[in-house]
Amino acid sequence: MNKQQVVDQIVAWLQDYVRKAGSRGVVFGLSGGIDSAVVAGLAVRAFRDEALGIIMPCYSDPTDAEHAQLCAKALGLSVITVDLNRPFDALCQALPVTDEAPRLAVANLKPRLRMVTLNYYAAERNALVLGGTNLSEWITGYFTKHGDTGVDLMPIAGLVKRQVRELAAYLGVPKVIIDKAPSAGLWLGQTDEQEMGMTYEQLDDYILTGNADPSVRQTVERLESRSEHKRRSPPKPELDL
Repeated sequence: MNKQQVVDQIVAWLQDYVRKAGSRGVVFGLSGGIDSAVVAGLAVRAFRDEALGIIMPCYSDPTDAEHAQLCAKALGLSVITVDLNRPFDALCQALPVTDEAPRLAVANLKPRLRMVTLNYYAAERNALVLGGTNLSEWITGYFTKHGDTGVDLMPIAGLVKRQVRELAAYLGVPKVIIDKAPSAGLWLGQTDEQEMGMTYEQLDDYILTGNADPSVRQTVERLESRSEHKRRSPPKPELDL
Protein backbone atom coordinates (compact mmCIF):
# COMPACT_ATOMS: atom_id res chain seq x y z
CA MET A 1 0.00 0.00 0.00
CA ASN A 2 1.31 3.42 -0.98
CA LYS A 3 0.59 5.21 2.29
CA GLN A 4 1.18 8.76 1.01
CA GLN A 5 -1.11 8.18 -1.95
CA VAL A 6 -3.88 6.74 0.25
CA VAL A 7 -3.62 9.62 2.72
CA ASP A 8 -3.68 12.20 -0.07
CA GLN A 9 -6.75 10.56 -1.63
CA ILE A 10 -8.70 10.44 1.62
CA VAL A 11 -7.74 14.01 2.55
CA ALA A 12 -8.87 15.31 -0.86
CA TRP A 13 -12.09 13.29 -0.58
CA LEU A 14 -12.85 14.76 2.85
CA GLN A 15 -12.17 18.30 1.70
CA ASP A 16 -14.38 17.87 -1.34
CA TYR A 17 -17.33 16.47 0.63
CA VAL A 18 -17.16 19.11 3.32
CA ARG A 19 -16.92 21.88 0.72
CA LYS A 20 -19.90 20.53 -1.27
CA ALA A 21 -21.95 20.32 1.94
CA GLY A 22 -21.26 23.97 2.66
CA SER A 23 -19.73 22.96 6.00
CA ARG A 24 -16.68 24.15 7.88
CA GLY A 25 -14.50 21.33 9.09
CA VAL A 26 -15.25 18.10 10.94
CA VAL A 27 -15.83 16.66 14.40
CA PHE A 28 -15.19 13.10 15.54
CA GLY A 29 -14.82 10.99 18.64
CA LEU A 30 -11.33 10.44 19.98
CA SER A 31 -11.41 7.21 21.95
CA GLY A 32 -7.74 6.51 22.52
CA GLY A 33 -7.87 3.66 19.99
CA ILE A 34 -6.11 3.30 16.67
CA ASP A 35 -9.10 3.84 14.38
CA SER A 36 -10.11 7.19 15.85
CA ALA A 37 -6.44 8.19 15.97
CA VAL A 38 -6.06 7.60 12.23
CA VAL A 39 -9.28 9.53 11.57
CA ALA A 40 -7.79 12.33 13.67
CA GLY A 41 -4.55 12.28 11.68
CA LEU A 42 -6.46 12.52 8.41
CA ALA A 43 -8.76 15.26 9.73
CA VAL A 44 -5.85 17.41 10.89
CA ARG A 45 -4.22 17.12 7.46
CA ALA A 46 -7.47 18.00 5.74
CA PHE A 47 -8.73 20.82 7.96
CA ARG A 48 -6.07 21.77 10.53
CA ASP A 49 -7.79 24.23 12.92
CA GLU A 50 -11.28 23.21 11.81
CA ALA A 51 -10.89 19.62 13.01
CA LEU A 52 -12.21 18.93 16.51
CA GLY A 53 -11.74 15.72 18.46
CA ILE A 54 -14.18 14.99 21.28
CA ILE A 55 -13.19 12.69 24.15
CA MET A 56 -16.32 11.14 25.64
CA PRO A 57 -15.64 8.94 28.68
CA CYS A 58 -18.61 6.87 29.76
CA TYR A 59 -17.52 4.62 32.61
CA SER A 60 -14.45 3.99 30.46
CA ASP A 61 -10.95 2.82 31.25
CA PRO A 62 -9.09 6.01 32.30
CA THR A 63 -6.19 4.93 30.09
CA ASP A 64 -8.36 5.51 27.02
CA ALA A 65 -8.71 9.23 27.79
CA GLU A 66 -4.98 9.45 28.53
CA HIS A 67 -4.19 7.90 25.15
CA ALA A 68 -6.67 10.23 23.44
CA GLN A 69 -4.91 13.26 24.95
CA LEU A 70 -1.55 11.80 23.96
CA CYS A 71 -2.76 11.38 20.39
CA ALA A 72 -4.14 14.91 20.25
CA LYS A 73 -0.84 16.34 21.45
CA ALA A 74 1.16 14.30 18.93
CA LEU A 75 -1.06 15.42 16.04
CA GLY A 76 -1.59 19.04 17.10
CA LEU A 77 -5.34 18.44 17.35
CA SER A 78 -7.83 20.57 19.26
CA VAL A 79 -9.94 18.48 21.67
CA ILE A 80 -12.67 18.87 24.25
CA THR A 81 -13.90 16.37 26.83
CA VAL A 82 -17.58 15.63 27.45
CA ASP A 83 -18.15 13.32 30.41
CA LEU A 84 -21.12 11.07 29.65
CA ASN A 85 -21.31 9.21 32.96
CA ARG A 86 -24.28 11.21 34.27
CA PRO A 87 -26.28 11.17 30.99
CA PHE A 88 -25.71 7.41 30.82
CA ASP A 89 -26.96 6.97 34.38
CA ALA A 90 -29.99 9.17 33.69
CA LEU A 91 -30.89 7.22 30.56
CA CYS A 92 -30.50 3.88 32.34
CA GLN A 93 -32.81 5.15 35.08
CA ALA A 94 -35.38 6.54 32.66
CA LEU A 95 -35.71 3.42 30.50
CA PRO A 96 -35.34 1.78 33.10
CA VAL A 97 -32.46 -0.67 32.71
CA THR A 98 -32.84 -3.71 34.96
CA ASP A 99 -30.35 -6.32 36.11
CA GLU A 100 -31.91 -8.72 33.61
CA ALA A 101 -31.20 -6.45 30.61
CA PRO A 102 -28.84 -7.98 28.01
CA ARG A 103 -25.29 -6.74 28.53
CA LEU A 104 -24.82 -5.65 24.93
CA ALA A 105 -28.11 -3.74 24.84
CA VAL A 106 -26.93 -1.65 27.79
CA ALA A 107 -23.37 -1.27 26.50
CA ASN A 108 -24.58 0.00 23.12
CA LEU A 109 -26.20 2.97 24.83
CA LYS A 110 -22.68 4.39 25.14
CA PRO A 111 -21.84 4.74 21.42
CA ARG A 112 -25.34 6.08 20.80
CA LEU A 113 -24.89 8.75 23.46
CA ARG A 114 -21.54 9.60 21.93
CA MET A 115 -23.10 10.02 18.51
CA VAL A 116 -25.76 12.37 19.93
CA THR A 117 -22.91 14.43 21.36
CA LEU A 118 -20.93 14.51 18.12
CA ASN A 119 -23.94 15.54 16.08
CA TYR A 120 -24.69 18.37 18.50
CA TYR A 121 -21.19 19.81 18.15
CA ALA A 122 -21.28 19.33 14.38
CA ALA A 123 -24.53 21.29 14.16
CA GLU A 124 -23.14 23.99 16.46
CA ARG A 125 -20.03 24.40 14.30
CA ASN A 126 -21.61 23.75 10.88
CA ALA A 127 -19.30 20.76 10.55
CA LEU A 128 -19.65 17.13 9.42
CA VAL A 129 -19.26 14.10 11.68
CA LEU A 130 -16.55 11.56 10.86
CA GLY A 131 -16.88 7.90 11.83
CA GLY A 132 -14.09 5.52 12.77
CA THR A 133 -15.41 2.23 11.38
CA ASN A 134 -12.88 0.31 9.29
CA LEU A 135 -13.56 -2.25 6.53
CA SER A 136 -12.95 -5.25 8.79
CA GLU A 137 -15.62 -4.00 11.18
CA TRP A 138 -17.96 -2.93 8.38
CA ILE A 139 -18.03 -6.37 6.76
CA THR A 140 -18.56 -8.28 10.01
CA GLY A 141 -21.05 -5.78 11.43
CA TYR A 142 -18.79 -5.07 14.38
CA PHE A 143 -20.20 -1.61 15.02
CA THR A 144 -23.22 -0.15 16.77
CA LYS A 145 -26.18 0.61 14.56
CA HIS A 146 -27.29 4.24 14.99
CA GLY A 147 -24.16 4.74 17.07
CA ASP A 148 -21.03 4.26 14.98
CA THR A 149 -23.12 4.68 11.85
CA GLY A 150 -24.72 7.96 12.94
CA VAL A 151 -22.11 9.90 10.98
CA ASP A 152 -21.76 11.87 7.76
CA LEU A 153 -18.54 10.37 6.41
CA MET A 154 -16.53 7.18 7.01
CA PRO A 155 -12.98 7.97 5.90
CA ILE A 156 -11.36 4.61 6.79
CA ALA A 157 -14.20 2.26 5.84
CA GLY A 158 -12.24 1.17 2.76
CA LEU A 159 -9.25 -0.03 4.81
CA VAL A 160 -8.88 -3.26 6.76
CA LYS A 161 -7.43 -3.10 10.26
CA ARG A 162 -3.94 -4.01 9.04
CA GLN A 163 -3.93 -1.08 6.63
CA VAL A 164 -5.26 1.27 9.31
CA ARG A 165 -2.31 0.26 11.49
CA GLU A 166 0.11 1.03 8.64
CA LEU A 167 -1.43 4.49 8.18
CA ALA A 168 -1.26 5.13 11.92
CA ALA A 169 2.52 4.88 11.93
CA TYR A 170 2.74 7.03 8.80
CA LEU A 171 0.51 9.74 10.33
CA GLY A 172 2.50 9.92 13.55
CA VAL A 173 0.09 8.17 15.93
CA PRO A 174 1.89 7.29 19.20
CA LYS A 175 3.20 3.72 19.27
CA VAL A 176 1.40 2.87 22.50
CA ILE A 177 -1.91 3.37 20.69
CA ILE A 178 -0.81 1.35 17.66
CA ASP A 179 0.31 -1.57 19.83
CA LYS A 180 -2.66 -1.76 22.24
CA ALA A 181 -5.30 -4.48 21.87
CA PRO A 182 -8.22 -3.12 19.79
CA SER A 183 -11.34 -2.55 21.88
CA ALA A 184 -14.70 -0.86 21.41
CA GLY A 185 -14.54 0.13 25.07
CA LEU A 186 -18.03 -1.20 25.78
CA TRP A 187 -16.91 -2.60 29.16
CA LEU A 188 -13.65 -3.01 31.03
CA GLY A 189 -11.44 -5.77 29.60
CA GLN A 190 -13.50 -6.11 26.41
CA THR A 191 -11.55 -6.64 23.17
CA ASP A 192 -12.62 -6.75 19.53
CA GLU A 193 -11.02 -10.10 18.72
CA GLN A 194 -12.59 -11.75 21.75
CA GLU A 195 -16.01 -10.53 20.65
CA MET A 196 -15.59 -11.52 16.98
CA GLY A 197 -14.13 -14.96 17.69
CA MET A 198 -11.09 -14.51 15.44
CA THR A 199 -8.03 -12.33 15.09
CA TYR A 200 -7.86 -9.28 12.85
CA GLU A 201 -4.98 -10.99 11.04
CA GLN A 202 -7.27 -13.88 10.08
CA LEU A 203 -10.14 -11.56 9.17
CA ASP A 204 -8.00 -9.21 7.11
CA ASP A 205 -6.38 -12.08 5.21
CA TYR A 206 -9.80 -13.38 4.25
CA ILE A 207 -11.07 -9.95 3.15
CA LEU A 208 -7.93 -9.18 1.11
CA THR A 209 -7.23 -12.61 -0.41
CA GLY A 210 -10.37 -14.72 -0.01
CA ASN A 211 -8.27 -17.36 1.72
CA ALA A 212 -8.99 -18.58 5.24
CA ASP A 213 -9.46 -21.67 7.36
CA PRO A 214 -12.99 -23.05 6.99
CA SER A 215 -13.88 -22.01 10.54
CA VAL A 216 -12.81 -18.40 9.88
CA ARG A 217 -14.63 -18.33 6.55
CA GLN A 218 -17.82 -19.62 8.15
CA THR A 219 -17.57 -17.10 10.99
CA VAL A 220 -17.09 -14.15 8.64
CA GLU A 221 -19.91 -15.24 6.34
CA ARG A 222 -22.24 -15.74 9.30
CA LEU A 223 -21.40 -12.33 10.79
CA GLU A 224 -21.75 -10.61 7.42
CA SER A 225 -25.13 -12.20 6.75
CA ARG A 226 -26.54 -11.48 10.21
CA SER A 227 -25.43 -7.84 10.10
CA GLU A 228 -26.66 -7.00 6.60
CA HIS A 229 -29.44 -4.81 8.05
CA LYS A 230 -26.80 -2.60 9.69
CA ARG A 231 -25.26 -1.67 6.32
CA ARG A 232 -28.51 -0.76 4.58
CA SER A 233 -30.79 2.24 4.77
CA PRO A 234 -34.12 1.45 6.48
CA PRO A 235 -36.21 -0.53 3.98
CA LYS A 236 -39.54 0.79 2.75
CA PRO A 237 -42.35 -1.15 1.09
CA GLU A 238 -42.91 -0.98 -2.66
CA LEU A 239 -46.54 0.17 -2.82
CA ASP A 240 -48.87 -0.34 -5.75
CA LEU A 241 -50.84 2.94 -5.53
